[in-house]
Amino acid sequence: MALGDPAKPVHVLFVGAGAVGCFYASRLHHPSHNIYTSLTARSNYSVIATSGVTLQTHTFGNYTFHPHAVFPSVSAATLSSAAGSSETQAPKDGWDYIVVTTKALPDRSDESSLIAPLVSPKTCIVLIQNGVGVEGPYRQRFPHHPIVSAVTIVSAEQTQPGTIRQNRWTRMSLGPYGTGLTGNGSNPTKEVEEVLRRGDECMKALTHWWTTHGGIRDVEPHTEIELQTIRWHKLCINAAFNPSSVMSGGRGNADQLSDPELREHILGIMHEIWDAAPKVLGAPLPEGLATPEKIVKSTERNTGAKPSMLLDWEAGRPMELEVILGNPVRIARRLGVEMPRLQSLYALLRSMQRVREERGEKGKL
Repeated sequence: MALGDPAKPVHVLFVGAGAVGCFYASRLHHPSHNIYTSLTARSNYSVIATSGVTLQTHTFGNYTFHPHAVFPSVSAATLSSAAGSSETQAPKDGWDYIVVTTKALPDRSDESSLIAPLVSPKTCIVLIQNGVGVEGPYRQRFPHHPIVSAVTIVSAEQTQPGTIRQNRWTRMSLGPYGTGLTGNGSNPTKEVEEVLRRGDECMKALTHWWTTHGGIRDVEPHTEIELQTIRWHKLCINAAFNPSSVMSGGRGNADQLSDPELREHILGIMHEIWDAAPKVLGAPLPEGLATPEKIVKSTERNTGAKPSMLLDWEAGRPMELEVILGNPVRIARRLGVEMPRLQSLYALLRSMQRVREERGEKGKL
């Protein structure tokens, strides 16, 4: 659903009530403008269902967000489970938007299958997830539905169940998704063009609501190829620092750069991605993007921060290896581009994770 009739309610379901999901859901929820956001939550369900989400933000001050509805699982948010139940508030005619903010772990589960019972003919799927190639499973399962792909730069954490602290940044880049490459000289079919048109309308509506009603000034719309370029550019950061933090013994981003050999290693990965991206996307990187050297210079000042992959490794959780390492290696290889540094990190970390799980080991290095 695009902007459409302002008198008609818009129902948005966020799948994933972590820090990113709760923060962006809270800024989209505006009943006075007929926009209602709901959440699926797991470990923090009871707290949010009882007291809402407590937000401590650098940008918007402190406030409490009371979602339109909170569900303990995806299945509880389906129309069939809502039928005849006074405890749920799933919309009778289906969800207008389903926003996925969970970690992308395609090697563990197919989340496109997970949300399938929620998707109605009018639903737009929005993916706020790290990495590249995250849209593929959703496009395959839902070939006729509009998909909006999103990249965020936000520093937020859940300090305790139901309490979110936003430390800095709010940027989100949005783009419609057809095949991932539309706009680089490829000729989309009429079917892809229609899906892109609907996705573009949904993207513009979300951008309007987040900026005008939610007050987030740096939510920005993009074309499909522009958004995929942003994904590959962000990969320079994620694929360099995240895996290396685990393999270097648990060092944070700025700490890694203090070591001359690690610094050279980080820059080597960034340049490998920087050189591969134009060949994968079929278009040169636009002028003005922060170069690997500028990224490293900026990261030196971000002391004390631990990347998400290191936090997952220390907690014994699965890491986002496929979308940050495996997918880019495979996508580039299909186009005749090798990424040996990334492939080595992928092979070693995948082996480390598998060996630890087979041994039943958890916790810190």
